[in-house]
Amino acid sequence: MKLYLELTIGIPAFNEEKNIASIIINLKKIATKVIVCDDGSTDSTAMIAKELGAIVIEHHKNQGYGAAIRSIFLKAKEIESKILVTIDADGQHDVNDIEKILKPIKDDKCDIVIGSRFLDDVQNVPTYRKFGINVITKITNASIKDSLSDSQSGFRAYNKKVIESISPSETGMGVSTEILIKASNKNFKIGEVPIVVSYEGDTSTHNPVSHGTSVLFSTLKFTSIEHPLKFYGIPAVLFLIIGISFTAWSVQIYAEEGSLITNITLIGATTIIVGLILSIAAILLYSLVSVVRENNSR
Repeated sequence: MKLYLELTIGIPAFNEEKNIASIIINLKKIATKVIVCDDGSTDSTAMIAKELGAIVIEHHKNQGYGAAIRSIFLKAKEIESKILVTIDADGQHDVNDIEKILKPIKDDKCDIVIGSRFLDDVQNVPTYRKFGINVITKITNASIKDSLSDSQSGFRAYNKKVIESISPSETGMGVSTEILIKASNKNFKIGEVPIVVSYEGDTSTHNPVSHGTSVLFSTLKFTSIEHPLKFYGIPAVLFLIIGISFTAWSVQIYAEEGSLITNITLIGATTIIVGLILSIAAILLYSLVSVVRENNSR
């Protein structure tokens, strides 16, 4: 494997003493700078990483995957990294794929490169994971300019511009989506390459239901913030159309029969009110986001 002097590799880790040594040893063959963010581990993860020469960031208590990624971004920026690759500490990723995800960055074709589990047909991704990632990726794609196949992969490469301008704030697993949405809004080019992932022994420590729910809500949150007119405006228009239709129907019946049908009238009034509330929310949030962006650009 080739040694890349300009490369920094970041590893978010929580109780990974079984895997962290072999991962760092292999990564040291590729990069001179390896950052390990020990996210409140109760085992020897941090000690092992230090002994192997990694730059270790220690969280005194477990803050979440997103908080670990944020710390890695801040440290990479501090040491003026030209390229940052993030890789999981559970041993699922093949370090030999690093050269593959680096190429579009080095060729200046992409600002962010994601190692996708779904570009290669032979990938043996568990069905429940594939379904959940598919749903979240479709929601993410509705909020970004690039069309992706795997928005939740933690195996990624970022160039210097992204490292310096993106500051993740999400503490949970939703950070993967947050970074993509923020990067897309800054017109960074996002690409993908196929990678090999091993699911032997089911090394993931996350409950798939709570993990998926957390990521879904985070995705919806950042989508609503970054695209308020689309997120709230489209449902508002639909509710108003339904409400006006039912109201017109109710008025027509009253004109013909001299009486109101309660159910139709209530549906019309309720959907109009909901539509108006969503419209106001869309306008207010859009105005607020526009002001914040304007202040940040000064």
